[in-house]
Amino acid sequence: MKRKGSIVLIVLILVIISWSLLSCALSQERRERQLTSKHSSQFTIKKLAITEDVKNREPVGISDTFPSTTEKVYCFLEAVDIAQDTQMSFVWYLEGKKMHSYELPIKQGSRWRTFSSKNLYSQKGNWKVEIKDSDGNTIKSVSFKVE
Repeated sequence: MKRKGSIVLIVLILVIISWSLLSCALSQERRERQLTSKHSSQFTIKKLAITEDVKNREPVGISDTFPSTTEKVYCFLEAVDIAQDTQMSFVWYLEGKKMHSYELPIKQGSRWRTFSSKNLYSQKGNWKVEIKDSDGNTIKSVSFKVE
């Protein structure tokens, strides 16, 4: 009889632990979905690219690798279906170290294009630009390399 009671107790404990783990996982997934839907309801990023230049509000020379002789690069952003005016930050990183940040507006409407630029000063390595919302949440990022 003791053995059957022990087995039932062990099964009950395993069920409680499994239920707790499943509940935590579902709660985390729900929080992530809410964050994603919050951003997607404000706007959609149609294009995010690193370029050699921006002409007539369009990216020129999109690439993910640039020679060290490149003086300046641009991070071009095109947003669509913008529900309301908002501020975005373009945060530039070199090898994981924050180099600079620019705040720029995105205005309500069907389409908004903007960009941020960075003088490279021959700084070789792996670069990344994170697009952050007004709360500091990273929405999207793009990486490139200077050789």
